[in-house]
Amino acid sequence: MNIKIYLYTLCVMLSAFALSSLNFEKALKKNKVVEARILYFILSFVLGYLLGNFLLIFLPEGI
Repeated sequence: MNIKIYLYTLCVMLSAFALSSLNFEKALKKNKVVEARILYFILSFVLGYLLGNFLLIFLPEGI
């Protein structure tokens, strides 16, 4: 159970780092800063969750 928490946390942080390289300014409306941050937050968690599940499939059962 503990490895899952650490793995999901690491994957969320990694996805947030990867999303920081994208330029969302052209895709979003002007003066919508709060909405853009919420979208960034949601995308980070969704990508982190998906990456964590993907990695858990390939980890050995003993971990």
